Amino acid sequence: MLNPNLDEIQLTKEEYERYSRHIILPEVGLDGQKRLKSASVLCIGTGGLGSPLLLYLAAAGIGRIGIVDFDIVDSSNLQRQIIHGTSWVGKPKIESAKNRIHEINPDCQVDLYNTLLSSANALDIIKPYDIVVDGTDNFPTRYLTNDACVLLDKPNVYGSIFRFEGQATVFNYEGGPNYRDLYPEPPPPGMVPSCAEGGVLGVLPGIVGTIQATETIKIILGKDTTLSGRLLLFNALDMTFRELKLRPNPIRPVIEKLIDYEQFCGIPQAKAAEEKERQALSEMNVRELKQLLDSGADDFVLIDVRNPNEYEIAKIPGAVLIPLPEIERGAGIEKVKELVNGHRLIAHCKGGVRSAKALSILKDFGIEGTNVKGGIRAWSQEVDSSVPEY
Repeated sequence: MLNPNLDEIQLTKEEYERYSRHIILPEVGLDGQKRLKSASVLCIGTGGLGSPLLLYLAAAGIGRIGIVDFDIVDSSNLQRQIIHGTSWVGKPKIESAKNRIHEINPDCQVDLYNTLLSSANALDIIKPYDIVVDGTDNFPTRYLTNDACVLLDKPNVYGSIFRFEGQATVFNYEGGPNYRDLYPEPPPPGMVPSCAEGGVLGVLPGIVGTIQATETIKIILGKDTTLSGRLLLFNALDMTFRELKLRPNPIRPVIEKLIDYEQFCGIPQAKAAEEKERQALSEMNVRELKQLLDSGADDFVLIDVRNPNEYEIAKIPGAVLIPLPEIERGAGIEKVKELVNGHRLIAHCKGGVRSAKALSILKDFGIEGTNVKGGIRAWSQEVDSSVPEY
C-alpha cells in the first residue's frame, strides 16, 4: 500500500526510539516512517543481493517482507551472502534469512515461499506486495519477474552482479521502462557465465544490494529521485560509477500473459544440444582415471582446461594446463597436437562441461579425446578428499 492512510498507523514508544535517526530526517520524518511500517516488499532470492537488501529493509522498519527461495545454505555462499551463518549450512536459506531478520527487527512480518518462482505461481505470490526486489541470478527468472510485475503493475527493483561489476535500476515504475527495454531478447545460453563459473568479489553484491534497498525505501517514501529510467553501472575494481539512460521502447511487444521462460531463454534446447554433444564424446569417471594413473601407463595425455587461477587451487597429478579460452582462440589446439602425438587424449575441468566443450572443438580438428565426468570436483569427492573444492 504505497499510499496508506497515515492517520491509521501508529508507532510504539520503542519504534520512536528505534527509528529516531530516520524520523529526524526531514526527507523521512514521522510520516515516512509510517509509510515504511505499512509497506510490503517481496524479495526474490536470498543470495548475494538478497542478503544485504533484506538486512537493510528489515532494519529500516519495513512492516512486511516476503522471501522467495528454494535453496539451502552452502559454505561457498558465506563469502558474500552475509545474512547466513556457518550454523545454517545445509538448512533452507529462507529460514536462515527469517531468523536473522527477526534478530534485527522482531516486529517485521516475514512471509516465506520455499519454492521456485514459476509462471504457475508468480502472480499469486507477487500480488499481495507493494514492491518486488529482484535478487536472482538467471535470465528466465528475471524475465518472469519483470513480466509478472508488468501485469500486476508493481515496481521492480533490479540488480545484477558478475566478477567486479554490478548494475542496478528500477523497472516498471510510474510509466518507466521495464527489463525488456534493457534486454529485448535473452542472450544465448552459456554466453554469460554464472558467478559459480566466473567468480564474484564478495563485497560487490553488498554494494549493489544496498543500492537496491535504498531505491526500495525511496519508492516507499514517494521520492522522485529513483533510478527509474537510469541504469547505474558500478565497477568495483576501478571504483567507478557510470549511468546510462533507459527509455521505454514504443514498439516493444505487449505483455499479456506469463510464458514458458525456460523455453524463451533457450534452456531446453541448449540442454538437449549439450546432451547430444556429450553422448557423442567418449567418457570416463574419476575412479577409472585414478586406475589409469596408478597403472603407470604412458600412452595417454591428461589436459586440464580450467583457468590458471583454478589450476593453482587444485589439480590432478600429471594434468597439463591448457585453458579452454586458448583452445577456443586456436593457440591451444597446436599445444594439444604437440602433446598428443599419437597418445590418447583425456580432458577434465571443474565439473565436466568445459572439458566437453574443448573436446568438441578439438574433434573438429581431427583430435579425438575422452572427457572426465564430474571433473576435479568429482575427483575431490570420490578419489582424493585432500584436493580442495571451490
